[in-house]
Amino acid sequence: MERRLNTNPIQHFHTNDRFQLWRNWSGFWLIGLCNNFAYVVMLSAAQDILKKQQSENTTIFKPSLITLDTEFGNSSCYDCSSVSTAAVLLADILPTLIIKLSAPLVIHKVPHGFRILFCVIMAATSFLVVSFSSTVWMSIIGVIFASTSSGFGELTFLSLTVFYSRDVLGAWGSGTGGAGVVGALLYSSLTQVGLSPQVTLLIMLIIPVTMLISYFFLLVPPPSFPQWKHGESDNGIETSEERERLMVGSQEEQETRSQEDGRSGLLTLTEKLHVFKSLLPFVCVLGLVYYAEYFINQGLMELLYFRRFFLTHAEQYRWYQTFYQVGVFVSRSSLCCVKIRKLWGLALLQVLNAVLLLLEVCYKFLPSAWLVFAIVIYEGLLGGTAYVNTFYFISKETEDRQREFAMAAASVGDSVGIALAGLTAFPVHRYFCSL
Repeated sequence: MERRLNTNPIQHFHTNDRFQLWRNWSGFWLIGLCNNFAYVVMLSAAQDILKKQQSENTTIFKPSLITLDTEFGNSSCYDCSSVSTAAVLLADILPTLIIKLSAPLVIHKVPHGFRILFCVIMAATSFLVVSFSSTVWMSIIGVIFASTSSGFGELTFLSLTVFYSRDVLGAWGSGTGGAGVVGALLYSSLTQVGLSPQVTLLIMLIIPVTMLISYFFLLVPPPSFPQWKHGESDNGIETSEERERLMVGSQEEQETRSQEDGRSGLLTLTEKLHVFKSLLPFVCVLGLVYYAEYFINQGLMELLYFRRFFLTHAEQYRWYQTFYQVGVFVSRSSLCCVKIRKLWGLALLQVLNAVLLLLEVCYKFLPSAWLVFAIVIYEGLLGGTAYVNTFYFISKETEDRQREFAMAAASVGDSVGIALAGLTAFPVHRYFCSL
């Protein structure tokens, strides 16, 4: 009896479809992880190397400018360092802010392949510069390279998600959240087993390579997607069938895209300004969430010191940051389970967090650091939830022709909030440390 082979084209299509979904989801998760990895690791690495440079060189530069893990004790009852940790926050965020304010106007002219190579080169350069730095300024320049890679990468990959199913936004958010946890654990583990910071950073050059492999070999691009030249799809000229094959999502999404009216062409400056104006509610909410979040992280965490706790001041600070990153990772991975449209509620709750911890710094009414650990986990949950839901609803509610620009432009919100938080943290830190 002759055996019949299964040649059902529909079944083959769905199997191939699921495989592509898995590749794209995995690719964006790894890209998100790699994009934020250098940014997360650079602060700890730069601090270690700066401490080594201080011991080798007779410089009067204080490593407390870089991080909290230096000698604390001064005359202040808050046992805080002489310079706020907001100083390094500004050094990190200002290059990203400049990129996010300017790049959306011209980034569409650069083919995606060159954008990704730029991000990879900047990330690799940051590891190399900090690893081989012999002066303080070389280390700071290395941190700036990491910030440039992360900021430009966020613009690039958020705009890239419009060519895929909206599911990849959840993968991207989860990957960026995972960067904080994985980066901190990996760096701490490698240095804990005896490797020097320089050797550890050289090992981490595998991260930019992973980003390169994830983009060029794991993601499934559309057939007409221009990697190395400015082609038609960059101008928005694609058929709805091509877009539908890429953006494999729910039936509702496919029906929406099948109704595209064929309008094409690059957005004019006037149109971009109009789109950005429509995004202001999203941008303002995201900015407020991140303002409160980073005011806590860089303005208050150093001052939240419990003297009768079993952890030292520096250890308490490190665990605050670790628990915060865990909260961010969990919430940025939550888009597949829950979606929240009322983003102003998240912003209000984050502001209440900041007010609560500011009152704790003033009056010291919390009995234990364990309560602060719970609060910072909650803080990370709010911040990560606001991030992924903001970009999800921008992607859902923006017209196809405007979506790529909108995704890139809206990312300026968190950077503005972080920069303002850094500026606010300086006088707050100075006031409490002078008591």
